[in-house]
Amino acid sequence: MNTLLAVIIGVLTVYLAYTRYARRIDRNVIQSDPKRATPATLYMDGVDFMPTNKNILFGYHFKSIAAAGPIVGAIVAANLWGWLPAIIWLVLGVSFIGWASDYSGIVISIRNDGNSLSAIAHRLVSPRSRTILFMFIFFYLLVGASAFVGIMANVMESQPRTHLGIILLTAMGLLLGQMLYRWRTGLVGATVLTVGVTLLGILAGPWTEEIFKGFNAGLNAMTGGTPLVTYFDPTLANFKGADAQIMPSLLFWAIAICAFCYAGSVLPIWRMAQPVVYVGFWISALSIVLGLVGAALATFIKPEVAQFVLPAFKGWNPQLGPAGIMPLWPMLFVTIACGAISGWHALFGSVGTARQIENEADMLPVGGGSMLCEFLLGLLALLAVAVGSKGAPVGAFATGLGGFISVWGVPLQYATSLAFAAFIVIVLVVTQLLFRVMRVTLSEWLGDVIPPVRSQHVSSFVCIALAILVVMTGTWIYLWQLLGGANQLMAALALLLVTVWLASVGKSWYYAGLPAVFMYVTTIASLLVTSYNLYFNVYQINLAAGRVVPVIGSGLMVMVALLLIVAALFIGFDGWRAFLRYRRRAAPTPTPTPATARA
Repeated sequence: MNTLLAVIIGVLTVYLAYTRYARRIDRNVIQSDPKRATPATLYMDGVDFMPTNKNILFGYHFKSIAAAGPIVGAIVAANLWGWLPAIIWLVLGVSFIGWASDYSGIVISIRNDGNSLSAIAHRLVSPRSRTILFMFIFFYLLVGASAFVGIMANVMESQPRTHLGIILLTAMGLLLGQMLYRWRTGLVGATVLTVGVTLLGILAGPWTEEIFKGFNAGLNAMTGGTPLVTYFDPTLANFKGADAQIMPSLLFWAIAICAFCYAGSVLPIWRMAQPVVYVGFWISALSIVLGLVGAALATFIKPEVAQFVLPAFKGWNPQLGPAGIMPLWPMLFVTIACGAISGWHALFGSVGTARQIENEADMLPVGGGSMLCEFLLGLLALLAVAVGSKGAPVGAFATGLGGFISVWGVPLQYATSLAFAAFIVIVLVVTQLLFRVMRVTLSEWLGDVIPPVRSQHVSSFVCIALAILVVMTGTWIYLWQLLGGANQLMAALALLLVTVWLASVGKSWYYAGLPAVFMYVTTIASLLVTSYNLYFNVYQINLAAGRVVPVIGSGLMVMVALLLIVAALFIGFDGWRAFLRYRRRAAPTPTPTPATARA
């Protein structure tokens, strides 16, 4: 196998899944109607409900969903089981499940007045399901935010060349918001300025590397070189496990990332979150396009970076650590947490993107199209490691992607700097959205019982403190797979709600219902496996060594995993009963929504 053939497979997958399957579902089952008024046009308030051109909305939605999942997941899966199982799941998952989940999350919200999944669950399933879903979403987002903060902090500690670009990304995002919404500057000029300065900062990263290395060394000297936390990492020593350490510099960058996310969570969305996402989109898109096309051209121009050297298949159940189990089913399907399917996409699509859809004809290109593009990002990550890139997932991704970008004549040092920064940008802009949604979820869930969490500042600090606690455990591999299980379970629950809704309106439910069952069973099984691994591979070993923080963190993660399982069982039971209830009754006669906004 070589990169050209893999890119051809990826392009064909996108074309066939979109034109032969997705369009058929959109036309025959959902029956999208360009004349039907959308919530964005009915309830336009300029805040949440805002009709947006599909081309702009596509970029916004894609950058809001594409994070570390398709990158880290594909690389970890390829290293554990080989590149063949990873590419098969990426192709089949996105073709039959992934795009359907993203698209349907937007559809169900639009057809229910722009309501969130929790509100729809309250109406279609039961009031209890809404409360349980709030709890599920909060802990799911906590796991996701912790995983992303931990990964980014590790990269920023080990790769000082990325810091200048990230600082300028933040500054340029703030400047862009000011230029567009206060100074009324033209979009093209503002884009060229802010994206150009950010890109120059990324490429200049190697020149400032020594400065930030010295800064990290100064932070670590504050404790005399003594680590803050020592923990057992089952991924070290060729997956046999060894002790690892968390230094003050890593904690500093974790807190700095959380401070960035806090600002993005509490400031008006136009001030920081939206413009940072916009600038990040162009940096990410440039890296992805240069990488994919470079991977295809490398077969002819630079063959040494085009041939797969990673084994196609490594085994059904590789051991991880002294006591861990890693069966291909169910763990492959949650290790690749995005790229094939993701619950975050459906969740964000229902509360964010759906309220900006101007025309029902835009639901498929924005929702389904964005998911298919994220599949290409996952494929690019798989190619990066398959050609022989070594090291941790992020380092392997940057090295491989840098090799593909260098095909264009960019010196390898600068190409790799761009790849590292692109990873941070891809993850950082989504992490701030994770914290924003988590803060809102916590306020809505517990605001009536604990009034202080109604404050956006209090709820944000609670979310950040919990995330830092989890990060300090150091068990990133199990945190990642716990995120994968929670994420895919969120997707299964979203598809379950879509299935119930389709039954309630008398439409064919199979395209959503069958994937919902598969993902529901698979992800519950994966959470049980992850709980087992956390307990025997992390909790007991660190308990025997008397390490308090890893014990508390891993114990918390085991409890979160079990809590997610219990919540999912309740929602699944209520959803199944609602589905049967709607199936027994006659289908209602649909009433078209007027195409004009009400007064």
